[in-house]
Amino acid sequence: MSSAAFVPAQSFVPRKLSLSSSFTSRIGYTFSRPPCRRSLIHRSNQISHNVYRYLFRMQLSDVPLNSLTVLVVGSGGREHALVHAISKSPYLKDLLAAPGNMGMPPLCECVPVPADDVDALVRLAVKRSVSFVVVGPEVPLVLGLVDKLREKGIAAFGPSKAASILEGSKVFTKAFLERQNIPTAWYKSFSNPSDAKTFIREKGAPIVVKADGLAAGKGVILAETVEQALKAVDTILVENKFGSAGSQIVVEEFLDGEELSFFALLDGEVALPLASAQDHKAAYDGDKGPNTGGMGSYSPAPVCNDELREQIMRKVVVPTMEGMKKEGREFRGVLYCGLMVDKQGQAKVLEYNVRFGDPECQVLCTRMRSDLLELLYRTATSRLGADDFVIQWDPLSAVVVVLAAKGYPGSYEKGSVIRKIDEADALDGVTVYHAGTKRSESSEFVAAGGRVLGVTATGVNIREAQRLAYEAVDVIDWPEGFCRRDIGWRAIEREQKATANT
Repeated sequence: MSSAAFVPAQSFVPRKLSLSSSFTSRIGYTFSRPPCRRSLIHRSNQISHNVYRYLFRMQLSDVPLNSLTVLVVGSGGREHALVHAISKSPYLKDLLAAPGNMGMPPLCECVPVPADDVDALVRLAVKRSVSFVVVGPEVPLVLGLVDKLREKGIAAFGPSKAASILEGSKVFTKAFLERQNIPTAWYKSFSNPSDAKTFIREKGAPIVVKADGLAAGKGVILAETVEQALKAVDTILVENKFGSAGSQIVVEEFLDGEELSFFALLDGEVALPLASAQDHKAAYDGDKGPNTGGMGSYSPAPVCNDELREQIMRKVVVPTMEGMKKEGREFRGVLYCGLMVDKQGQAKVLEYNVRFGDPECQVLCTRMRSDLLELLYRTATSRLGADDFVIQWDPLSAVVVVLAAKGYPGSYEKGSVIRKIDEADALDGVTVYHAGTKRSESSEFVAAGGRVLGVTATGVNIREAQRLAYEAVDVIDWPEGFCRRDIGWRAIEREQKATANT
């Protein structure tokens, strides 16, 4: 393995540092290529927040300005945030979304092709002479959309079908983590309900039961008692609640601590960490209730300090990138590491996603000040480490509050009218991302899904961003909707302690 260039986070001056191959494999951000210049600059800004800038200039010399026809696949809040950010790029010529949502026009043209219809998406890309496809959700990735686009000579952001197994199968992922010696919870996989129940009785509770495949964020059951865990086994393996996604289960250790969403861009050889974020999975305040796809998020996450970020890159992200390549599953795209951080500051992997999280993507796109399209294109074409570029993050904090239909994540009604979205969106520092809305015959916005809106706000700290987000939430008139009222509470507690100590 060749040496690589890496500059520690505490360094303020760009410089080169060659590392031995044994050290590079764990701390270096590149491998198997000549050294490239990289500096990780940590500066304290005047509002007491850290700005992390990763130096490398991505001059797309082979891509003229105003030349790319881009297709964003998906219809949720994540995709609305991606469309919003990509629409600002000087490289953009035309922007399409399939199927898109009601919040995206006039930023782009929405084409009614389902995100899971891989063949139809490929035909659309060919017909419209699409230059670059950005795949938002996990289903088309797992179905191999990126592979089919590349066969047609169309660049696409997202991992191949082979690499998408990191999200497509929890059984595979747990075994992969074990093979690569990446820290995670102990586990065992089962397809036989009786064997799983015997294991659960031996281990006791609390314990976690997970469906193997894709279950829209609802296939993870945190069982506080043995009885709940046994019921979870029946729900998945016997009652077949999640269909083929539940043909196998993973039973694993319950980890206590603070969850962290950590994102890195991987081009197969170079890994680039992005800003930190934290999600709120439980449906109700105080982290109570069933798991959801996410009820809110904030960035940056104070738990992710310099030391922890370096630990995650060294022990999780780089070994994952190297391990996938060694196993013939080279990963190009964004890797989401769902982590649990214990009281000692050690992180363990809870899960991988192979796409931007939702709603974390909303706060990341809101804070990113660099050209997102340029960054994604460079990732997809394996040119992250070519030259120097500065990824700039807004020093302001961002909070997104998800408005969901009452009953979510269980059964809920569709069709209720939502008023004053535009008024909320017009507030200074607020962006309302659509996820599950439609237009009625009278052109009013109506609810058409479980998670419906993502009300996003920025502020000088998490408390201020939270205050403004809920101010905007209260402008929206939707009696049939609900939201958590404590998004960002962990960060706010840290801010209060820091203020008290000064």
